[in-house]
Amino acid sequence: MRLLARNILKISLYGCLGLACLTTVATAAFCQDQTAPATTPDNSANNKAHGNTAEQQSEATSDRMLTKKIRQSLVADKSLSTYAHNVKIITKDGMVTLKGPVHSEDEKSAIASKTAEVAGGPDKVTNQLTVKQ
Repeated sequence: MRLLARNILKISLYGCLGLACLTTVATAAFCQDQTAPATTPDNSANNKAHGNTAEQQSEATSDRMLTKKIRQSLVADKSLSTYAHNVKIITKDGMVTLKGPVHSEDEKSAIASKTAEVAGGPDKVTNQLTVKQ
């Protein structure tokens, strides 16, 4: 009889612990902050105002190869910041547009210079880079 009473006590103790755990998990999940962030990271509205966007990148092999060579040139220069390595490069009919933030005017000039060198001259580059404040 004692053995039966002891097993019933163990079962009810484990059952209560399990129920308490489930209740805690469900309550924690329910009480999480469900509010939306104050600002969204979407930059689409700003991009629509610009003439050239990344969506207008030409699919022509020569344009894609030119973009690739420019990107390789920028990434190879370890003196440039991560911002500089990640600028948007939009190539259409051999004409290159540069967009995005960089850390300084010197960096902006260096990127334009490297791009012009690869693209075949400064007349083929439109520099729309901005210096990050």
